[in-house]
Amino acid sequence: MAQAADLVITNGTVVTERLRFEGSIAVRDGRIVAIGSADEMPPAAETVDAKGLHVFPGVIDDHVHFREPGMDHKETWLTGARAAAMGGVTTVFDMPNTSPPVHSVATYETKKAIAAASSIVDFGLYGVLDENNLADLEPLAAAGVIGFKLFLGNTTGNLPCPSDGAVLEGFEILARLGKRCAIHAENSPILFWREDRLKAAGRNSPIDHLLARTDVVALEALSKSCIFAEWTGARIHIVHESCAASLPYIEFFKSRGVDLTVETLPQYLVLAAEDMDRPGGEVLRMNPPIRERAHQEPLRRALADGRIDIIATDHAPHAPEEKVGNRIWDIACGFPGVETSLPILLTLAKEGVLSLERFVEVSSANPARAWGLYGRKGVIAPGADADLVLVDMGREEELSAERLSSKGKVSPYEGMRVTAWPVATFVRGKAVMRDGAITAEPGWGREVRQTMPPAHPKNVDKHLATLVGTSPAPAL
Repeated sequence: MAQAADLVITNGTVVTERLRFEGSIAVRDGRIVAIGSADEMPPAAETVDAKGLHVFPGVIDDHVHFREPGMDHKETWLTGARAAAMGGVTTVFDMPNTSPPVHSVATYETKKAIAAASSIVDFGLYGVLDENNLADLEPLAAAGVIGFKLFLGNTTGNLPCPSDGAVLEGFEILARLGKRCAIHAENSPILFWREDRLKAAGRNSPIDHLLARTDVVALEALSKSCIFAEWTGARIHIVHESCAASLPYIEFFKSRGVDLTVETLPQYLVLAAEDMDRPGGEVLRMNPPIRERAHQEPLRRALADGRIDIIATDHAPHAPEEKVGNRIWDIACGFPGVETSLPILLTLAKEGVLSLERFVEVSSANPARAWGLYGRKGVIAPGADADLVLVDMGREEELSAERLSSKGKVSPYEGMRVTAWPVATFVRGKAVMRDGAITAEPGWGREVRQTMPPAHPKNVDKHLATLVGTSPAPAL
């Protein structure tokens, strides 16, 4: 007699990155142990009938800001993780621009303790790459950060953009470590110059935020990052790509063999700068900005055809009072997204923008590949963690700020209708959300452990560590 399972999810439409089929999934000790027809499943302590539902791998959101420590009036690990579970997200990677930022092993351990005690979804934590912590990169990598984040453009937390010299030396270090570096690719000197000139001219409307960060701001930072990565052999990930003009550069650098992955966000696919003219449109302010509507279709095509690899959210909540003001410059940048991404993307899939299989690829499989988790995360396969989301592909709902689990009760999607809805989320076989209710206690989430491919640094004879010794530049 077959060994009993803890859970069997039966009669659902299982969707992977390659196919979809009617089937059942058995889970034991948090992992998938069998996939097949209902009559092939072992006996189970619990059976969930998924008839009429689609079963997807849990979403891996590699770009969230859960704000804790230091800014928990905006979000906490508990509220952020609950929002993730509500949205079918089973693993999140949290950005390092908290207070204090994750710039050392000590600050990493502080945040890890908070996340481990609070999260109901699995998680990874980024370390920052800045001017003053190059000596901390290797210890942070050894301690367990999922990767590093480089802020070439300003953002919440006010982490100054490092000099090009520090960035290049940082890439040399990361190239040897094999860790991927996520990059906020905007040119800070240009955007600050333009913003100051616009303010001095009395330009304070929502569109002026976009004009301060016009396309060339993104193109310069993307190109520089790719050139540095090609020279050093560093692995890089361009976060929140918003600009259709970037696509030829992405194709070019990928064709040259740069280890480059790129993400975009739902807001860049369904919202436009023109929407900022409507009442309440100022809540769309974020970095990089939501651009003109003409960018939407090229970005959609790039996500569907593989030029863009990953969909993320840049979940960036603020207190509602921080999202209002008389001038666009006074309004906090960013808004919640971890709870609404899956319904929006699956609605686009039903409209023909991308296939369901491609949705699995960009939301689960590709982030798992990019960050060294594939096989354990991002797939529905024997041996993988039973991270699963059950979706009603025929359920119509209206998005609103009021129904968000996030502390940041502000939504740029107010009133938007979606036609797919997550009804249950499982993390390592445990239901963390069912029928709109959180069903897991804080602390269920675990930090993920990655296995990156071997590093392939280039031009090592010209690296500063080779030329001047092994110690990176001292902190200033």
